[in-house]
Amino acid sequence: MPTLQELASSLNAEVRGNSECFIQDAQAIEKAGEGDITFVGDEIKMRNLSGCRAGAVIVGRDHVESLPELPPAMSVMVVEDAAAAFIEALTILRPQRARPTIGISAQAFVSPSAQVGEQTNVHAGATIGDDVIIGERCDIFPGVCIGPGCRIGNDVTLYSNVVLYDDVVVGSHVQIHACSVIGADGFGYKLIDGRHVKVPHFGSVQIDDHVEIGASTSIDRGMIGQTIIGEGTKIDDQVMIAHNCELGRHNLIVSQVGFAGSATSEDYVICAGQSGVADHVHVGKGAILASRAAANKDVPAG
Repeated sequence: MPTLQELASSLNAEVRGNSECFIQDAQAIEKAGEGDITFVGDEIKMRNLSGCRAGAVIVGRDHVESLPELPPAMSVMVVEDAAAAFIEALTILRPQRARPTIGISAQAFVSPSAQVGEQTNVHAGATIGDDVIIGERCDIFPGVCIGPGCRIGNDVTLYSNVVLYDDVVVGSHVQIHACSVIGADGFGYKLIDGRHVKVPHFGSVQIDDHVEIGASTSIDRGMIGQTIIGEGTKIDDQVMIAHNCELGRHNLIVSQVGFAGSATSEDYVICAGQSGVADHVHVGKGAILASRAAANKDVPAG
């Protein structure tokens, strides 16, 4: 348990008050108690400080002169960016569990024709199909199923029960959270003689570098070409991306968003919760769809 001064030294911060008090955890203003450190990043949060019981508060240099009268026991840590310093404090006070080194578990099934890179962990209960190539330093958690022909880059994490259908391509530094399904067939049928007849999907899915995909999200394979998720795009839980969609770089796709077949987006698009994009609609660079918005025609850039 560090003292406030020890924590401040790690954050390159200035302490005003009792620098020798011990800090045991970091909490939001409303939940912080004695021994906790909190932060304020704006004037609205600052008004809540008078009733806060935290032992210390992180404040940006631009706001320090606007502080209200604080409880006598509360010390102040002054930094350039309060939110960034608070996150750094969390990494110190709540250190992450060390990454295990288990190699390939004897309880995993790995096809003899698959290639697994150095320092990659394959946990018990994972299944890796024929001709799969997995890069270095990956983590394949229990219950993951990787279909034949998949290609996975370096530093990829597939959490429990992720399913990659055949021939999915995943770049490097990608995280796919539990129970997501990548590469299932698109929802395509023709009405023939009064019956819905399935349209076969011969394409695949390409996920570029630095993408994160939340839990229970579905990304369908293309009918002919690829469904593409651009570099740096972040997708929340319970999102549906249909066949042949192409998302640009650094999109933010929030929970329960749906992209219908062949919809496309350029870079830095934001889709808020439960918004939807109709089939073949294009969303321009930097456009924002607010919560529950429905884009049934092209959305211009900006």
